[in-house]
Amino acid sequence: MADRLLLLRFPGNCCDCRTALGRGSQGWWDSETGSIKCSTCKDSGDEGRSNLPTTQPPPAAAADTLSQMPGGSRAGGSAQMMFQQKHQSRESRINRTWGPLSGVVKFLSDDPQSTKAWAKGSEGERKLAAYLHRTVGDRSVMLHDRRIPGSRANIDHLIVAASGIWIVDCKSYKGKVEQRDVGKWLTTDNRLYVDGRDRSNLANGFVKQIVAVLKAIDGAAIDIGVMAALCFVDSDWSLFAKPFLQGGVLVTWPRMLSRAISEPGPLRPDDITHVARLLGAGLPAAIST
Repeated sequence: MADRLLLLRFPGNCCDCRTALGRGSQGWWDSETGSIKCSTCKDSGDEGRSNLPTTQPPPAAAADTLSQMPGGSRAGGSAQMMFQQKHQSRESRINRTWGPLSGVVKFLSDDPQSTKAWAKGSEGERKLAAYLHRTVGDRSVMLHDRRIPGSRANIDHLIVAASGIWIVDCKSYKGKVEQRDVGKWLTTDNRLYVDGRDRSNLANGFVKQIVAVLKAIDGAAIDIGVMAALCFVDSDWSLFAKPFLQGGVLVTWPRMLSRAISEPGPLRPDDITHVARLLGAGLPAAIST
């Protein structure tokens, strides 16, 4: 479907130059990708693209491998699709209820926070993917938004590097991230807190993802470490904060995640491409591009 020039009913950022587009401003909406583009970038075409791409070329050794993988993937695709479905469902309900006045109702109201959270999550995944492509893209192969067969769950990011396989769940939560020991006398009970709320359950969601990855690489015939990480892209950390482990999951932010992925490890370039091919086949793109 061709791009359409719309008066935006919800805020967003241009997918190319990242300029903020407020509610009521004009923007070009691409229904196929679920992205917004400002008029300047639309007029200039690819020349207006920023240095924060959604994808960049993989390492030279992996380029041929990736081109043969079944189905591409785009960071944040599943979350963006969920936002679109909820947004369009709300608009349909308003149309049915208000008829000729539906346009006024849409202009004076907004999507609920639960719906906007999906758009925010999608943007966070794209931001993290762009950062990782810039910082470790020449030493790794990345697969984004991968579907777990037999489940409605997905994996935000899979990164294969010399250090091993990284399963990364991106979170766009506001507030301070910290680990608190809430144990009683002579006992330890470390918990993950975000904005003062116990979010330790976020680390428990990796079991299904790890099992799916291990199934995908079964028979790889090489020793591969599998690491899980929760990466907070919009949260606050104390001045001397360090990444920490919560139930075996690394809790971190983009810069420190990039450092961890860049650590030396046993996988050679050929191993990286082989493992990436297995993951690409066993964990297909949630939304093919």
